[in-house]
Amino acid sequence: MTISSDNIKELNFEKAANGLLPAIVQDADTRVVLMQGYMDREALEKTLSTNLVTFFSRSKQRLWTKGESSENFLHLVSAAADCDRDSILVQARPDGPTCHTGDDTCWNDVNQGEFFDHLERTIQHRRDNPSEKSYTSQLLARGINKVAQKVGEEAVELVIEAKDDDRDLFLGEAADLMYHYIVLLAAKGYNLEDVREVLRSRHK
Repeated sequence: MTISSDNIKELNFEKAANGLLPAIVQDADTRVVLMQGYMDREALEKTLSTNLVTFFSRSKQRLWTKGESSENFLHLVSAAADCDRDSILVQARPDGPTCHTGDDTCWNDVNQGEFFDHLERTIQHRRDNPSEKSYTSQLLARGINKVAQKVGEEAVELVIEAKDDDRDLFLGEAADLMYHYIVLLAAKGYNLEDVREVLRSRHK
């Protein structure tokens, strides 16, 4: 069940000790599990109203918004209850490392997820935060026509290498084409998930 301010009353807070439900936080993009906390009704309501993930801290005995000290906030994407309505799955986008130790997650995992998603986020960051030292930023600054031209050039080079049997050259050109293709998506304001959705619709 997707949780909203209208259906919080359907959660089974009374079932849990002290009215605290476990809340698992997952990166909305990479699907990596970041941490576990506990929410009472008030913490969940604040999470939904502010879009910043907020817990009830058992050590502080008060509401605690993740990032209030470190500024590594968790920005809410969605919240869902399990079938028994007594645990919460939160999907969020982190501003930085989630664990207080400085690790990406509380299980010492690196939050990269699937590599193409990581690459896409890096390209989008270069688009939104240009750097003169970044090839991606420089390419995007040259405009959509130049980005599209590069995709065409890389596609032709891949076709040429496909006619031979040099594995390294072929895969190198395939990687170049994939990279520039994702840059083109970013330049147009789209992402790989948009393409995945089109492919899914064709196989329904």
